[in-house]
Amino acid sequence: MSVITNIEDLRAMAQRRVPKMFYEFADSGSWTESTYHANEADFKKILLRQRVGCDLSQRSLKTQMLGIDVAMPLALSPVGLQGMLRADGEILAAKAAAAFGVRYTLSTMSVCSLEDIAEHTRSPFWFQLYVMRDKNFMLSLINRAKEAGCDALVLTLDLQVIGDRHKDARNGLSTPPKMTLKNILNMMSKPAWCMGMLGTSRRNLGNIMGHAKNVDNMKSLSSWIASQFDPSLSWDDVEWIKLHWGGKLIIKGILDAEDARRAQASGVDAIIVSNHGGRQLDGAPSSISALPPIIDAVGANTEVWLDSGIRSGQDVLKALALGAHATMIGRSFLWGLAAQGEQGVTKALDIIYKELDLSMAFCGHTHVGQVGRSTLIESTIPRLF
Repeated sequence: MSVITNIEDLRAMAQRRVPKMFYEFADSGSWTESTYHANEADFKKILLRQRVGCDLSQRSLKTQMLGIDVAMPLALSPVGLQGMLRADGEILAAKAAAAFGVRYTLSTMSVCSLEDIAEHTRSPFWFQLYVMRDKNFMLSLINRAKEAGCDALVLTLDLQVIGDRHKDARNGLSTPPKMTLKNILNMMSKPAWCMGMLGTSRRNLGNIMGHAKNVDNMKSLSSWIASQFDPSLSWDDVEWIKLHWGGKLIIKGILDAEDARRAQASGVDAIIVSNHGGRQLDGAPSSISALPPIIDAVGANTEVWLDSGIRSGQDVLKALALGAHATMIGRSFLWGLAAQGEQGVTKALDIIYKELDLSMAFCGHTHVGQVGRSTLIESTIPRLF
């Protein structure tokens, strides 16, 4: 077995072990994928300021997100269809996150349901909600999240319409997936994946199937999904959700300082700077380049987290240095899940933890709370203008 030293090793392993249709669902952006690739490239442009002669004997990455103790300033982002990368994928990822001491966020478009996660994990988790036309179904989801013990709701605002993802179209990824000869042969070339899928009953969207009105088979599920994303979404919906949820609310999908101020004014508890992993507006700025003006806009009164493009502990350190209170990862843990299941998610978290710890030490810090812009070479920070 090859030695796994970084997230890229997990990605390469995942690509070998997962059918192309589902691997490329995770590893894709919209249109030309320029924003997807900029998310990673702009992190690489930022240089760290190495310091020496500092006492580094007592180091800690422990901090809080929304007042919740976490092992490091990081949570797992909501990502749909994890259960198609690995059988029961959402359950496995949630268990790994809980054991590590970080928070897991379940997507509305998950294969495993809210109830599945609550049954298989003892730690609280977060739930991600999309604004849909069927408000009764949304209320039902909110109430189910409460019953499942979720202690924060992540409201994603950047999916009123869906970005044009060319790889999904070429691969026939739909609901249900197109079972072309090419796709069938590719699936058959991944025997471990096939055996895992044969061994589970969870192969649909568990939060929707059997819960949404008249959605009880794959055909009705497909029609329902196609009609549900709401292009009329507005800040009024945020107020409506905030009222019915009644708990901690996080807004995901902010890239603009004006939108960040609007989110702050609505009384949310945290803002996630994110471009949906480059899967929505191609040509939008990278998340890390959009972060500084948003930090300047909202100040210290609202927690700002950074999502999209993080592939290492050094990326986490750079986001913290630019003012992020914490970070979220999507693809980085997905590769671990696809490659090795629960063990792989733990491996991804361990890699990022160790990279963050060592990089922080090389920069002369012993606690993540000490990290600031002086941790970076100022002239290398990407700017929007």
